[in-house]
Amino acid sequence: MGLGETEPPSGSAAGRPDLCFGAFNASVSLNETQRKAITSPWFSTAFGLIGLCSNLFALCVLLSSSRKMSSRARSSFLVFLCGLVVTDFMGLLVTASVIIPYHFIKFDWAEVDPGCHLCNFLGFSMVFFGQCPLLLGATMAGERFFGINHPFSRSTSISKRRAWSIVGLVWGFACVLGLLPVLGLGRYTLQYPSSWCFLTLLPDTGNVIFCLLFALLGIVSVLLSFILNTVSVVTLCRVYHDRESVQRRRDSEVEMMVQLVGIMIIATICWMPLLIFIIQTVLQQLPAPDRVQTLPTETQKMLLIYIRMVTWNQILDPWVYILFRRAVLQRVYPSLRSRPSIVSLYPVLNPSLRRKFTQESVLQ
Repeated sequence: MGLGETEPPSGSAAGRPDLCFGAFNASVSLNETQRKAITSPWFSTAFGLIGLCSNLFALCVLLSSSRKMSSRARSSFLVFLCGLVVTDFMGLLVTASVIIPYHFIKFDWAEVDPGCHLCNFLGFSMVFFGQCPLLLGATMAGERFFGINHPFSRSTSISKRRAWSIVGLVWGFACVLGLLPVLGLGRYTLQYPSSWCFLTLLPDTGNVIFCLLFALLGIVSVLLSFILNTVSVVTLCRVYHDRESVQRRRDSEVEMMVQLVGIMIIATICWMPLLIFIIQTVLQQLPAPDRVQTLPTETQKMLLIYIRMVTWNQILDPWVYILFRRAVLQRVYPSLRSRPSIVSLYPVLNPSLRRKFTQESVLQ
């Protein structure tokens, strides 16, 4: 998603609840030590640069690997990984391009953005680049599930063009989701400490619906990834331990699943606290006419902490691919050599089918 912290807002940004400046209490009193600890510009700058460099490095490694890859199954998986890395890179780049300059300019949001166009753009970016990795993770889990558990249900693997089309559909879906507040369902508001915009946790019907939609969609994506990856891992364990002799041997399935499980674990640790927090917050303060339209101080601070945790997802994702490549794994674990193919699950085939699927396993 992005980076969210800097100095508290000026008072002029706090009295505009009709637009995007009234979601938090700008007059929260903090001593100087607390204020510097919470709003330090070095967090945004340092972690933004680390994340950008990490994703750029991973993208270069991915592009280099894709040129040498002859396996269609592996190449389609690399397309999904490339889409994930590009999403994380652009998410950090877009959000940091607004947040980091603020540390030097110290502009007043109400004066610079009276129509909330910049805030809406930043809020859209946070939702879009936040939801995309979760959806892509579920998509990758689904592709590997069918590739491992139903290897004969399709004649060929997903082509690169089709894989990019699926990535485009994920981006399009996340884009529609991010545009809902702009179209009237909920709204994006400036968040504590006045350096970033996000969905609004205030108790009115539109905001509650959008918050629940965002959080539940993210939770479903994580749970779906967990279920599909678990089944795929169990299937691979059966393949690699139940049979001794096979026609074809390869370990690309293991490499892909290790990377996919790593991505899932990171997404779960980084995202689930925020998604659960959003649901708890909006359900605890359901819409009521006498509700104060300002988030409690502790809620503001906890939201900032959870957003910082989400930032780690974009930083760690590229290192999953960088560190868990086959070449690196074999240096750490030299006995990780050739493994049985998925074809070994189906030893009883007539000769023509066996030749057909053995040839396809070579292509994959």
